[in-house]
Amino acid sequence: MGLFDIFRKNKRSEALTTGLSATKKSLWGRLGNLLGGKRDIDEAVLEELEEALMLSDVGLDTTVKIIDRIRQRARKEKDLSTEDIDRLLREEIATLLVRNDLRLAEVDKVGKPYVIMVVGVNGVGKTTTIGKLAYQFKQAGHKVMLGAADTFRAAAVDQLKIWGQRTEVPVVDKGMGADPASVAFEAVQQAAKDQVDVLIVDTAGRLHNKKHLMDELSKIRRTMSKVVPDAPHEVLLVLDASTGQNALVQAREFTAATEVTALALTKLDGTAKGGVVIGISDQFGIPVRYIGLGEGMTDLQLFDAEEFVQRLFEK
Repeated sequence: MGLFDIFRKNKRSEALTTGLSATKKSLWGRLGNLLGGKRDIDEAVLEELEEALMLSDVGLDTTVKIIDRIRQRARKEKDLSTEDIDRLLREEIATLLVRNDLRLAEVDKVGKPYVIMVVGVNGVGKTTTIGKLAYQFKQAGHKVMLGAADTFRAAAVDQLKIWGQRTEVPVVDKGMGADPASVAFEAVQQAAKDQVDVLIVDTAGRLHNKKHLMDELSKIRRTMSKVVPDAPHEVLLVLDASTGQNALVQAREFTAATEVTALALTKLDGTAKGGVVIGISDQFGIPVRYIGLGEGMTDLQLFDAEEFVQRLFEK
């Protein structure tokens, strides 16, 4: 079974429909008075549409982009009315979502280990996401190892070790206060020695000093590449979808500090702020790789842009 096959097998779970229910209720509840009518798409309609998108946490820049595109289409296309709004939104949102290119051909060429460096602030579900990734990779038949390089909080190291025990995956750690780059270096060395398929390295989640964060993450990357020249193969930024626009701010800070290659959005279930998925994908041009839709081990799903749009617009 391939590296991401376990996610592909589970990706069409009904959990996505359930997870988006609050966002759908918020968005379509606000648009209810517009849908199904023959009213022309005028500026008043566009203002209502803009408000609905903003309140679903799509974000200002992306909302403006969507509204401008619909305005242009309303001017050019004949017979467009408010009954077309859901179709127009579906089409425009689909164009803004970055496709989740897993680069499977490249993954297959990577020598062991395939290194995933995980970044994100404390409290977004970073450690839980790592644990779920470890579990699902192991279920797919892969040999997995974790590196506890978030050494500034004792709880972070302890939590990762608990996930290691829970998933029966070894954890390389040097305790609280150890140099994060040293832990990462040792983890890659051990993973290479043990012929591990996937190494997931946790890093500190602090944003109080952007320069310090940038220096720290750069150092971690450099030390890992001394063992595996092209490591890390993936830099995964974990964001909490329920924080809405704050997630956008965090994405901006981390993309400025390091080369983020993929995103994981946690806690999408139960929040009305699922529109943030659209805004983040559009603003940063980085694929959303995973979405969290519950607390269970298998509730981390591979993100599918087409399915996301389909479920968001399901009647």
